[in-house]
This record gives sequence, structure tokens and C-alpha cells, in this order.
Amino acid sequence: MPRALPPLTLSLQFARFEGVEVHRAALPRHQVVRWLRHALQVPAELTVRIVDEDEGRSLNRTWRHKDYATNVLTFDYERAPVVLADLVLCAPVVAREAAAQGKTLAQHYAHLLVHGALHAQGWDHETSEADAEAMEAREIAILAGLGLPNPYGQRSC
Repeated sequence: MPRALPPLTLSLQFARFEGVEVHRAALPRHQVVRWLRHALQVPAELTVRIVDEDEGRSLNRTWRHKDYATNVLTFDYERAPVVLADLVLCAPVVAREAAAQGKTLAQHYAHLLVHGALHAQGWDHETSEADAEAMEAREIAILAGLGLPNPYGQRSC
């Protein structure tokens, strides 16, 4: 019997920027909810915000002290009994990466949302090689369960 998926309260936000319609189309609310719920082990209240390069760079510089826009930033505030977090995805970076990797925009967003949700629950790929391999394997398994391809290509853990 498949496990019951935890409840999710979601605020899905889109900043105003040129081309936002393409990103809205790749992120229908029901799909975002589905992708995130499959990545969760406990109930969550998440805000997902899709931003332009300026906002993404500003947030990364302010909170991570890195002066560039990155694909996803996770701000986790609480992990138990409910995960409270913000996931900020930089649309231009996500689009460039998807094109470079030969993925659809929706596939790449699904991967990054799963990745961010795992971070919000305490998973970390920067602490050790073993942690990175474990997180990658978890992402691959979640995405496979959603019918999505291995985001890392043919290789796997």
C-alpha cells in the first residue's frame, strides 16, 4: 500500500518579469503541489516564489554571501512537526539550465522543487560526499515515482 502523502499548504508566487508567462505555464499549481508532496516526509507550509535574475542575485548575496543568481534557494524556518520554508527559484537560471541539460522547463522545475523541499527537511549535499550521494539518490527515487527521468542523466548513485 503506498504511503499517504503529507498535507501541504502552498503559496505559489510569481514576480513580475519579462517572460513570466512561460514559467507560469510550466508550473501549474496542481503539479507543484504533487511534486512537493512526494518530496515531503511530514506536513509542510511552503512558499514557492519564482523570481527574475536581479531578485535571485540579491537574495543569494544577502543571505548566502554569494554574488550571483542561483537556481534555487531554500530558507527553512522550522522542521518539526511541520516544515515551514520558502523556496525561491530564479526563472532565467532555471531556463538556461534546462536548455543546457536538454530537459523541459517543467522537468527541471520539478527536480529543483524536490531538491529544495529536501533541503527544507534537513538534507544537505554540501556536508560530505556521502550526504551528497544520499540526497541525489533520494531525488532520483522521488522523481522516478513521479514518472520523471533521472535529473542527473544516466549516472546514478
